[in-house]
Parts: sequence; C-alpha cells; structure tokens
Amino acid sequence: MGPNYHKPHVQIPDSFKEGVDWQRAQVNPQESISSDWWRVYQDDKLAQLVEQSLKANQSIVAAEAAYRLALATVQANTASLFPVVTAGLSGSRSGTGAGAAATTGAVPGVYNTVAATVSASWEPDLWGGIRRQIESAKASAQATDAQLAGERLSIAASLAIDYFELRQADIDIQSLKQQQDIDAHILEMTRATFLQGEASNDEVLAAQDTLELVVAELQTTEASREQDEHAIAVLIGVPPAGFALPPDPSYAFVLPAVPLALPSQLLERRYDVVSAERTAASANAKIGVADAAFFPTLTLSAEGGYEHNRFAHLFSLPNRVWTLGPDLAETIFDGGARTAAVHEAQATYDEAAATYRNAVLTAFQNVEDSLSTVNHLRQQMQAFEKILQRNQQLFASERAQQLAGTASEQDLLTQQLTLLQAEQNLKDTQSLLTQGSVALIKNLGGGWRWDDAKGSAAAGQNLSSDRGPALREASRPSSQ
Repeated sequence: MGPNYHKPHVQIPDSFKEGVDWQRAQVNPQESISSDWWRVYQDDKLAQLVEQSLKANQSIVAAEAAYRLALATVQANTASLFPVVTAGLSGSRSGTGAGAAATTGAVPGVYNTVAATVSASWEPDLWGGIRRQIESAKASAQATDAQLAGERLSIAASLAIDYFELRQADIDIQSLKQQQDIDAHILEMTRATFLQGEASNDEVLAAQDTLELVVAELQTTEASREQDEHAIAVLIGVPPAGFALPPDPSYAFVLPAVPLALPSQLLERRYDVVSAERTAASANAKIGVADAAFFPTLTLSAEGGYEHNRFAHLFSLPNRVWTLGPDLAETIFDGGARTAAVHEAQATYDEAAATYRNAVLTAFQNVEDSLSTVNHLRQQMQAFEKILQRNQQLFASERAQQLAGTASEQDLLTQQLTLLQAEQNLKDTQSLLTQGSVALIKNLGGGWRWDDAKGSAAAGQNLSSDRGPALREASRPSSQ
C-alpha cells in the first residue's frame, strides 16, 4: 500500500559559480566521510587531537547511541513479520467444602490441576503495512547514520579551525610583544627628546597611546588563545584545567590542494543532504502504513497442550487440549481517524521533501560561500606578500640610511614596526585561508582519497615558505 518512493526532484547546477579557478578532480563519494582529511595539513599534533576527539567527544558518543537505537527499531519492526510463539506451565490446587458443595451442586473435596500449553499467533502482512513500517525504519536508521557521520565531520572540522586559530594567536602574540618592545623604546626616546625640547608633549601622548593600543590588542589575543585551548580540550573530552598546548610562534600553515566534487556528487557526500533525503524516504513509507489501516487484519492463532490433575500423567494423548482458528477484524467506523492519519503522513512527507530541497540549496550555498572566501583570501594573501616584500626592502634601505647617518634610530624602529605589522597581516591571512580550506572540506562533505595513478591528495602548499605559485597550481591533479 502507499506510493513507491522517488527522490524529490531538485535543480542541480553543472558547476560551482565561485569555483572557476579551481581544478576539478574525480573523487570517490563513498570515502567522503571515512578518509582522514585532516592529515593533508601535515601536522602530527593536529592529527592526534582530531583522532582523540573522534573517540572521546560526547556529542559523537550520543550520536552513536542514537544510531544504535535506530537499528534496534528496525529489528523490532522486522520481528512483526514472524509468528509469536509462547509456552506456559501452570498448576493449581483448589478445594470445595460440604456446605459450598451442597449450595452449588459440586462434589466436595480437593482438586489438583496441571496444564502445559504452547500457543502461536501470526498476523500476515497482507497489505504491506508492516513492510512499509520496516522500510520507514530502515530509512530513518540511514538518516541517523548520516547524522553520526556529520557529527564526526563537524567535530573534526571544529577542532581543526580552533587549532589553527590558536596557532595564529601564537604568531600574533610574538609579533605584538615585539611591537610592544619597540613602541616602549620609541616612547622612551620621545620622552628624552621632549625633555631636550626637540619634541612636543603631544608627540609623547601619541607615543603612549600607540603603546597602550598594542598592550590592549595583546591582551585580547592572549584571551582568544586561552579560549581556543579550552574549546579544544572540550572537543577531545577532557577538562580545560588539565589540558595545555605549548606555544609555537614559528608555526607554518599548509594549504592542501582541495579538489572540487561535482555539484551532483555533493548530494551523495553531504551528511545533512543524505539525512534529509532518507527522512523523506521514511516519511513516504509511512503513507503506506496509514493506507494499510483501511483494510482488515487477519490473525491466525493456535494453542495446544495437556491438562490433568496429576503431573505424572500429564503428557498422555487423552489429556490433550487444542484450539485453532483465524480472527478477521475490520474497523467499521472511526470518526475519520484513519483518513486523518493518511493526511498527516502525506503532509509529513511534503514537509520532509521541502526540507530536503532546502538542504540541497543550503549545501550549494555553503560551498559557494567557502569558495568565495578562499578565492578572495588567496588574492588578499598575494597582496600582503607583495606588501611584505616591499617593506623588507624599505627596512633594508632605512637601515642603510641609519648606518650612513641620514636616518634616525626612531625612523628605523618605525619602519621595523611597519614590517612587523605587514608580516603579521600575512600570517593572519594565511591562517584564515587555512581555516577557510577546512570549512570548504566540511561543506563539500568531508575528505577524499585519490587514485594513486592520478596523484596524491596529501600534497599541499606551505604558505610560510612557498609564495610563488597560485594555490590551484600547488598540487595539480588530473583534470576532469
């Protein structure tokens, strides 16, 4: 009974709007969740933390329990297809007095009764209602399985982003401390020139403000690092008080070569899309369950056994008892309850189908947003690379002038501050670009593994050492 399921129709674009500058590679959607994509960042500590979180994170534990519950529901529904067999053994002792016997006409005395029975009942699935219920439960279990995979992907991506934010903070803290030292030295020099009458009080106040702004930014960055460390601790399932990551100011960000899945493959890779589609399939099957309620139910039952007043003579042919017969039942009037149940199931399916279509659109939006972010951050990084190169030249020129006596020490320190800020801007952009690649991997549905004959997905670009080629050229796969 009920309609057979067909996946709700959605419009799928041929390509990603913001992905025109990216190489397309053939990927395997079946390995989108199982692959350890975090290893492409070439950081053993990050890999250790991610793998620890996948084992200990309580959100994943809860999702695994929900999946096991869904599997148990499938097993319970499947059991409804088979007969139910029960066995029983009972005994009783009763007595009737002379007065009671005279009143009821019974024979006075003490009586023993022993019975052993086996009974079986079976409701054949004539209209497919049970099979539709099993179909619905299986689809729900698949949706729960997708949610579990999504929880694992979400936890791994969140940890990677928090980790890269923490390493960005390490670099920023070192840079800000260097800027603080230089600003403090410039303030001392400004005060000295003020006492000599060569600088105004306004210049002293401006130098003080510059120093305090750096101090304030340093405090904000240190607080951010501490919070990232706390977040990582919770993701790996340990109290923040018992977890610490040593600072690494020289951390080198690595941007992996991220191959794009085709838009059609996104529907197979994204856990939320898969979950929504399976939920729609489950809702469709429940229409058949509601339709089957309009037809009669047939129950076949049988019972047999032995009954006697002594256990020793119980299992003998003259003491056998049995009952056999079908039971056909049909609801004549229910006030429209079954019709309402069908309407409810149909409305539930329509809602699930709309949710699925929206999940697909949201998935395309997420990928386009990530591609847009990564593409613009790539251009921003290239601009900051050029700014840093020019400031390195300016600093070298300023140093030469200072040695020649044509520039002051304060001029050299000011140029050094500009150089530090340019380097910090580049490092921050590299961090944001790496975090953006994590978001892109998540929005594409997880990691992947390439065929060895086509290249390795583990190759990436070290953003701190190789500034020449564009990101899409860092590891060029076979194009599709």
